Amino acid sequence: MKSVTSKGKQNTRDLILHALKSSAQSKIEVLAEAADVSPITVRHHLNALQAEGLIEVDSVRRKVGRPYYVYSLSEKGNELFPQKYFSLTNRLLEELKDRLPPDAVNEIFVSLVERMMQERAGEFEGLPFEERLNYVINLLETEGFLARWEKTEDGRYQIIEYSCPYISMGQQHAEVCTLDKQLMITVLGTAVEQHSCMLDGDDCCQFTLPLRPSDIQINS
Repeated sequence: MKSVTSKGKQNTRDLILHALKSSAQSKIEVLAEAADVSPITVRHHLNALQAEGLIEVDSVRRKVGRPYYVYSLSEKGNELFPQKYFSLTNRLLEELKDRLPPDAVNEIFVSLVERMMQERAGEFEGLPFEERLNYVINLLETEGFLARWEKTEDGRYQIIEYSCPYISMGQQHAEVCTLDKQLMITVLGTAVEQHSCMLDGDDCCQFTLPLRPSDIQINS
């Protein structure tokens, strides 16, 4: 099966797939804007993707007027996105959890993030806070996540993940969920609160920084 190409080499098909990955259900007009093509072109690609079993379509009825259609990735479509783990990893985690207490296993994941960030020393420490947020998003993308950040109505920051490369592994080993959160904490230098999780059936993983921008002290 052909996978989704990397950013910078995306064709219209890939842009549509990424847009569908970013949103649980999308209308043709939204996909046309995301791919920067006409709705007619999007419809052509959607027909082809549906024929391949990569997307699903649902009819949404409204009180007045015709129903409209929304599109989403099928299970087969989700498999196009990189899954950065192997069956050996599951076996190793099972072995670790059999031999070590839960706190020790969690400490291993924290140490793993610390080692990852040591390799990136000097890349983000002197950045302004919002540039650090951009750095976090790019780092998460490198690790296989699809995410963005935004400001909430009360002026706080939040990070939203729409795709997690460890979703299947996390169903058996919830400890892997500490990786992305610990990355955020390390780069941003502040606490991060999680409000939703795809492992719990939510559409996305949502994290909020408890402090407003003026309260955050950046130590370079």
